[in-house]
Amino acid sequence: MSRETLRFIGLDAPEYAQELDLRWRVLRKPLGFAPEAVAFPFEAESLHLVALDAGRVVGCVLFHPEGTETGRLFQMAVEPDRQGTGLGTTLVRALEAELARRGFREVILHARDSAVGFYARLGYAPVGAPYVEVGVPHQNMRRSLGPRAAGDT
Repeated sequence: MSRETLRFIGLDAPEYAQELDLRWRVLRKPLGFAPEAVAFPFEAESLHLVALDAGRVVGCVLFHPEGTETGRLFQMAVEPDRQGTGLGTTLVRALEAELARRGFREVILHARDSAVGFYARLGYAPVGAPYVEVGVPHQNMRRSLGPRAAGDT
């Protein structure tokens, strides 16, 4: 990642509308959802990390605490022309570093079947049986935020 900058934002940030639009275009529109259906009820209590290029949101990942030491990574989205460039990995690793700094010890997520390999390469392990969510096959995954094993990037 060379030209993007990462920033945690709140719902009052000007970039939030761009984040919602990116999430809708990448994650929800292909499933037939309206733009209004992209926001979650717990957005305000969640961390929002965005990648910016010249002021434009080109990637995002969110995290919702589900306890004092655990929570869920969700709504990871990267502009299609930036996918495969390492931006997604950079976003996840930056989020994990901030979570560890805040005392979180575990991250869980609901990975779409098409993203399981991506998360597995980042050290996330499948938990339980696959299932269907929003009409798409998913797999729950989990990763400890303890000391990284050799080879983690």
